[in-house]
Amino acid sequence: MANEAATQPPTPPEAAVWLARDAVDSLPAGELERRLQRAGAEGRPLRVKLGIDPTAPDIHLGHTVVLTKLREFQQLGHTIVLIIGDYTARVGDPTGRSRTRPVLSGEEIDAHADTFAAQAGRVLDMDAVELRRNGEWLDMPAERLFGLARTATVAQILERDDFAGRYRAREPISVLELLYPLLQGYDSVAVGADVELGGTDQKFNLLLGREVQRAYGVAEQAILTLPILTGVDGERKMSKSLGNDVGVSEPPGEMYGRTLRIPDTVLAEWWSLLLGEPPPARLAPRDAKRELARRLVDRYHGSGTGERAERTFDEVFLHGGRPEEIEESAFSATDGVVHLPALLATLFGISRAEARRLLEQGGVRLDGTPLGGAELDLAAGRLDGSVLQVGKRRYRRLRRT
Repeated sequence: MANEAATQPPTPPEAAVWLARDAVDSLPAGELERRLQRAGAEGRPLRVKLGIDPTAPDIHLGHTVVLTKLREFQQLGHTIVLIIGDYTARVGDPTGRSRTRPVLSGEEIDAHADTFAAQAGRVLDMDAVELRRNGEWLDMPAERLFGLARTATVAQILERDDFAGRYRAREPISVLELLYPLLQGYDSVAVGADVELGGTDQKFNLLLGREVQRAYGVAEQAILTLPILTGVDGERKMSKSLGNDVGVSEPPGEMYGRTLRIPDTVLAEWWSLLLGEPPPARLAPRDAKRELARRLVDRYHGSGTGERAERTFDEVFLHGGRPEEIEESAFSATDGVVHLPALLATLFGISRAEARRLLEQGGVRLDGTPLGGAELDLAAGRLDGSVLQVGKRRYRRLRRT
């Protein structure tokens, strides 16, 4: 459809059918086609919105399901409005939560927002994306906030499954959390959204966004909800906080190895949602996982990286060896000593707290020998030329500068 669009643009009915073909919901019925027709009559592209709260530092494969749908709109010439929720992240989306989310600092949110925008470019053409932060309009005077709060009732908000369950269980619900769906809806008003995308767990928020738009006298958006990718545990939705995710920026070996962990029960789902096709019938589940892992690594790290990641994986896990190719990393020392948690954080993109935990658990090796939690500072001479290993798949050969 996207290739055909380059020479013969699809009609609104054709485009609506194609764009909604793998969505769970297209609401209200026929609205996407009507919006396409109206935009065409006005001689403009649709404004298609997605909001992502930067509550964690990385985009994972679960995010790419909806990002891929955005790319399809982009391929048909429509405007993608990607909202980094730097202000809604301060509230915390209650979706799927049995209790209030922990509060992140403004510095953490801003750092995550920068990472999200960069990583979204692995799926979208960011040169053609309208990138916004909702702090632009949600940092509003109290009078405007009061006006927004009048657009819905407490009874409406408590109908949401997350809130209803917590209310019945007498779990605390902050007033700020009750405002979250309204703030998300106001995003649609601020950017003039014609269409909003989200996972199926966002259906309530997306529909409420239409009511907020109506209250402000603007045309109500069409809604597409997309399936939610199950994590590598095969049980819960993919989430950084649950540790069952695969980040799009993870090293090739890590992405390959973590993909192989998925149970056979979600293999067809991963192929369908991430590659847009079923697993080849000729392949046994084991081989279908390997093919899936290779193709995902190629997609996010470049052609040929999947095969190299597979060779490295086999060398380490099937033959008990060390990868043939190990990336070299330079390090410096202060007075001939290196603080390991700081070095691990720099080389492997983890926090110093996580580095200390890995050291305590024996998850860090130097030339194959585990380093203990007491070995936080090492002589530079001991590190120079050695291979530092974190977990089962991440290696660096160290060179002193």
